Amino acid sequence: MVLAEFSMYPTDKGASVSQYVAPIIDIIDKSGLSYTLTPMGTVIEGQWGDVMNVISACFKQLEPLSERIACQIKIDYRRGENSRMHSKIEKVAQLLGREVMHSTSPHNKTAQE
Repeated sequence: MVLAEFSMYPTDKGASVSQYVAPIIDIIDKSGLSYTLTPMGTVIEGQWGDVMNVISACFKQLEPLSERIACQIKIDYRRGENSRMHSKIEKVAQLLGREVMHSTSPHNKTAQE
């Protein structure tokens, strides 16, 4: 199972690129893979080929619209079929003996806005 955190955006479209990022998020959402959107990127979880296909589709969406694209990708592969997107956060909270703030936690104001 792969966890991939990535961000992709055009660098030649000015300070605000939300209109270019929104269709990328739509591709991710329609992929059927588990994902979490954060202010600085998106975490996708799935099999290697499925995750890479989604990232590739995002690039293909953006490529004709921009002369220059920035993309950062971090990948964590672990053999097995178990979902780790939430379990990694739960494990840290267990070790600390308390809840920790994360992008989907109810006490995170950003997650509610």
